[in-house]
Amino acid sequence: MPENPNVGKIGWIDLTVDDAVGVRDFYQAVVGWEIMPISMGDYEDFCVVPPADTDNAVAGICHRKGPNASFPPQWLMYITVADLGASMSKTEDAGGQIICPERDMGPHGKMCVIEDPAGAVCALIEPAVKEE
Repeated sequence: MPENPNVGKIGWIDLTVDDAVGVRDFYQAVVGWEIMPISMGDYEDFCVVPPADTDNAVAGICHRKGPNASFPPQWLMYITVADLGASMSKTEDAGGQIICPERDMGPHGKMCVIEDPAGAVCALIEPAVKEE
């Protein structure tokens, strides 16, 4: 398996809040983001796209319900890792905690949410391997 050049980089950021529609509208007005609705079944979350790069979403705005119901209102950065299971083990070995266990993200890969020894929270994501 080729090494992923994005390992260690921040690969995504989600904002999880109770009023995703209101916050979506706020950021659209303030920074000019274009909005792409993403179906979550019975509701929609949103991907945001910079106006100058309409082919590349840069973040998500999510409702604090469904799979995100337990998350506090916050921006959550996703750090790319090569092996999610190994990184989860190292998190606990190094004094951190797993806050949200491994979750399948379909074609995007798999992720978990961790807390570091200082109490800061982030997500780890192992991208899906793309067939060539």
